[in-house]
Amino acid sequence: MLLQPTLLKYIKAPIICLILSLVFYASFAYNLVRTEATKLILLYLSLFVIAYVLKKSAGLNFPFLVLASILVRLVFLPAIPNLSQDFYRFIWDGRMLFQGFNPYLQTPDTIINSGIISIAEAQELYNGMGKLSASHFTNYPPINQLCFYFAALFSGKNIAGAVVVLRLIIISADIGVIYFGKKLLENLKLPTNRIWLYILNPFIIIELTGNLHFEGVMIFFLIWSLYLLQIGKWKWAAVVFSCSISVKLIPLMFLPIFFWYFVIEKPKTQKLNHKDKSASQPFFQNFGFALLESRGFFRLIIFYFIVIITTLLLFLPFFSMEFINNYSKTVGLWFNNFEFNASIYYLAREIGFWFTGYNEIKTIGKILPIIALILILAFSLLKKNTDIPKLASSIVLAFSCYLFLSTTVHPWYVATLVALCVFTNYRFPLVWSVVIVLSYLSYLSIGTASKSENLWIIGLEYFIVFSAFVWEVILKRKLPIS
Repeated sequence: MLLQPTLLKYIKAPIICLILSLVFYASFAYNLVRTEATKLILLYLSLFVIAYVLKKSAGLNFPFLVLASILVRLVFLPAIPNLSQDFYRFIWDGRMLFQGFNPYLQTPDTIINSGIISIAEAQELYNGMGKLSASHFTNYPPINQLCFYFAALFSGKNIAGAVVVLRLIIISADIGVIYFGKKLLENLKLPTNRIWLYILNPFIIIELTGNLHFEGVMIFFLIWSLYLLQIGKWKWAAVVFSCSISVKLIPLMFLPIFFWYFVIEKPKTQKLNHKDKSASQPFFQNFGFALLESRGFFRLIIFYFIVIITTLLLFLPFFSMEFINNYSKTVGLWFNNFEFNASIYYLAREIGFWFTGYNEIKTIGKILPIIALILILAFSLLKKNTDIPKLASSIVLAFSCYLFLSTTVHPWYVATLVALCVFTNYRFPLVWSVVIVLSYLSYLSIGTASKSENLWIIGLEYFIVFSAFVWEVILKRKLPIS
């Protein structure tokens, strides 16, 4: 009889937090108009406070937190996203593919104006996706397209049904992140409760499950790949890594960072030969010998080869010269035409205005990616990424620099940083996941990309982010876990 009140007292706070989370997420999903900035901010910040208390009060009750993380996601299940319209294009692409057409070869504008292809609810989808999306070719890779196809396959001609299917896929991916993320943390001998920094993060729940962004599926394959790499199954890791690329192209830029992991380290299942000098050489000593004689270098080449071949095979069903032309142009637009929520680029743009009197995005958009590439190569070659935490740390830093230099930084881009920081000492991505909501204040007010953002709001966001970044990465000199 004494056990029941004690048990009730123990689970009281977590249950209250879970109930509050369900109510607040329901309000976010079904009772928030995208122009209600004050309500958006209050709901968003309140959910972070509740998530913090929930994690603290639940302690090591892993099953309860798994249940809570699934329930808060299921709240969104039938909800139409209210902060993003990208899902209309997802459904459009899926229905194109379902009817046997290559979604990479025609823009929605072309199809609507010509009427050559009949898409269910075409006008509603066309109006919903907006002029910017409708006027460009799709840029979503093949596994992403497969998810869209499933939405068309299982939802018929119903937009709400397609939303449910897409959301179930993303929720399933998050469950996969819990599974492989926990196993990877256990294998690394790190606290498993770190996984909740990602899974219970309101930013992740709202942007991925709520707004239907497929970074969550990409992250699932990425963490699965890192787990396979950790346990020595590096060939399968390469296959799964290519699946991550085939959801979003982002992991492509991480490939150079794997260099020293293979060249210096041996697979976990392989015993070191005492005669293998490459494993015992100081860093950068006999560099040529390490490359030419180390078996790790050949594993690296095979790893890259598997990734590239598997990715090409996944793209193969859509291949044509027209596809290559359309896809390359669409990807290039993100560097030379679009601008949103940028930081360093906006400063460079203002300097360009002072000297020339007009927007220099065409020039700046070509220079900044080159700088980002140089930084990525620096993190690849100058940092000793010989284990998963160091590898993840370099990816976090390199991708952060890439975003700082980008012309377009949509909120959901930060999800990758939040996921990977779980395996590192870095926590500035968590700060970014809180303040990224400020970008919506500008985004919600402008409605279209043709109008100006409020640069004071963007400035406040990046002042907080850069302060956290500089303090943690430079001033505190917090090193990756060794």
